[in-house]
Amino acid sequence: MFKYALQRIVYMFFVFMIITVMCFVLIRMLPLPQLPPEDVHSLQIQMRREQLGYNKPYLVQFWYFIRNIFTKWDWGLSETLYPGREVWSVFVEKLPATMIVNLYSILWTIPVGIALGIWAALKKNTWIDYTISTLTMVVISVPSFVYAFLIQYILCYKLQWFPFLMKGGTDYFSWAMFKSIVPPILALSFGVIAGFCRTTRAELTEVLTSEFMLLARTKGLTKTQATVRHALRNCFVVIVPGIFGEFIGILGGSLIIERIFSIPGVGGLTLNAINGPDYNIFMLSTCFYTAIGLAAGLVVDISYGFIDPRIRMGSKK
Repeated sequence: MFKYALQRIVYMFFVFMIITVMCFVLIRMLPLPQLPPEDVHSLQIQMRREQLGYNKPYLVQFWYFIRNIFTKWDWGLSETLYPGREVWSVFVEKLPATMIVNLYSILWTIPVGIALGIWAALKKNTWIDYTISTLTMVVISVPSFVYAFLIQYILCYKLQWFPFLMKGGTDYFSWAMFKSIVPPILALSFGVIAGFCRTTRAELTEVLTSEFMLLARTKGLTKTQATVRHALRNCFVVIVPGIFGEFIGILGGSLIIERIFSIPGVGGLTLNAINGPDYNIFMLSTCFYTAIGLAAGLVVDISYGFIDPRIRMGSKK
């Protein structure tokens, strides 16, 4: 397992570097944003451009870019959105809002999705199973931003239970802040709940019809005991690694949700960097999402071996 994890980390590093190089070169091929003349920040940004070799070949520029990151953790200066500010400080300032919305989403979507999947599997071929399965397929087929508009119209406009937009400030654990982020949490949650429900139902239905479950029942275990002790443990081999993957799915899907609900997070920052354009912020966001996605894939693969000792990732036998 250690050798496999080490190999995956090396591969992950190479993939990360390839994606970073491609994005860096494509961005540097675009025209640079025009800076206002005789401005303090413009002079500072122009000096930084000269230090980073903007008039030199792309590979030389990329070397300066990587060297500053690994030696100084310097991602450059914001040029259009926050002129003169360090890109990393802006990113760190925006990250908590994104993380808190995703955290609240995960805390309730995972147990609800798994519970609905278990209920549907135990009530297979009944009206409960048919209803849950139908709703699951409908929910998965609809994009998250559609739910965002429906939630705003019904809960925020008609019923006026929640505000339309996220509350400003950094008091993320206050009641007013929590009330303002309930709509985006709900918009992010429907698809995740449906995904876990479908996966859990499929895995548990297969396990419940396997031969070892029949053997467990013949040994005197009740249906509940056999389900809890054997069936759920086996189907969780697939479900638990999916939890790590779903976190990345929520993080990526929050790009447009953050814009709809005015969440001052990384997703909105990335979209603003594209429209800005602010290439340094966009590079940091790209590296962030790439690294998180690759790391999540590594954790998912390695977690199989810890959840089920019979699985040996990378084994030749």
